[in-house]
Amino acid sequence: RIRELARPKKPKAAWENYKWGNQETIWPLSPSALTARPTPRIMSLAKPKQNVDGNLQRRRLYLYSCGRVSEIWQCPPRVNVALPLPRTLKLAEPKKYQAAYFQRRPRSSPEWLVSTAALTCEASQRVLELAHPKLVHPDFLLDRKAETQITGTARKILALPRTQRLAQPKSRKNTLCYDRGRPECMIRPVPSAAQQAVASARTLALAKAKGVSPEYLPVRDTEWLVTKAAKRAVVTPRIEVLSQPCKRLTTNLAQFDPDAFLVKESAKKAVCSSRLQKLAQPIER
Repeated sequence: RIRELARPKKPKAAWENYKWGNQETIWPLSPSALTARPTPRIMSLAKPKQNVDGNLQRRRLYLYSCGRVSEIWQCPPRVNVALPLPRTLKLAEPKKYQAAYFQRRPRSSPEWLVSTAALTCEASQRVLELAHPKLVHPDFLLDRKAETQITGTARKILALPRTQRLAQPKSRKNTLCYDRGRPECMIRPVPSAAQQAVASARTLALAKAKGVSPEYLPVRDTEWLVTKAAKRAVVTPRIEVLSQPCKRLTTNLAQFDPDAFLVKESAKKAVCSSRLQKLAQPIER
């Protein structure tokens, strides 16, 4: 079963003579499909969508400034002359009411009928108070005109040198990047007042480095110094016994000693079953 499944699948007869790049179909078409005639519905769906102007359809409405006086993009003349499609006219028609809606409608006219009691009733004082329009705040000021009228004398006045100097924008130097100077020079310019300043007692106390814990031990050297007493020491018998490695029996003793495993006579005379012989054979790959 495994050898049968391992064989590659045979290609179909329709694919044997197929060549990439030709105009032949991959799947063979039946004679009925070749001689079939499409329905009118399929013919209408097969017609491409009418495209008046592809570039015109991709434009946004704000280019023509709809509702404004000026336009950003000049509208082409054929847009105003072009007639809508029948499909567009059909979709532009308003939705008609159904007959069931008119049957369940309580009135025949869109105007509501007002009862006689509602026409002859007198409004209460609260209703008349709520009917008054909201008054404008006394501190409200109307919007001023955008254009300010400049007098002729203001136009003829010459600005003072002080006014012209104040009218100039303030120049700010970029303090993020400084010109590279000598290596011994400072990165940022330090004013003379900061160089002559004297630090207070609190600043000096904060400037001190954090001390090391009294229990801290420095890192020892890689080479340890052995004392003379350690060099003259004599090993005791107990230390010699403990220093010997632990002996462990290896699981593959037959590799070193063929007689490590003893086989019984009954095991030598035993006959393997057909099942064991079949399992003992190597697997074919």
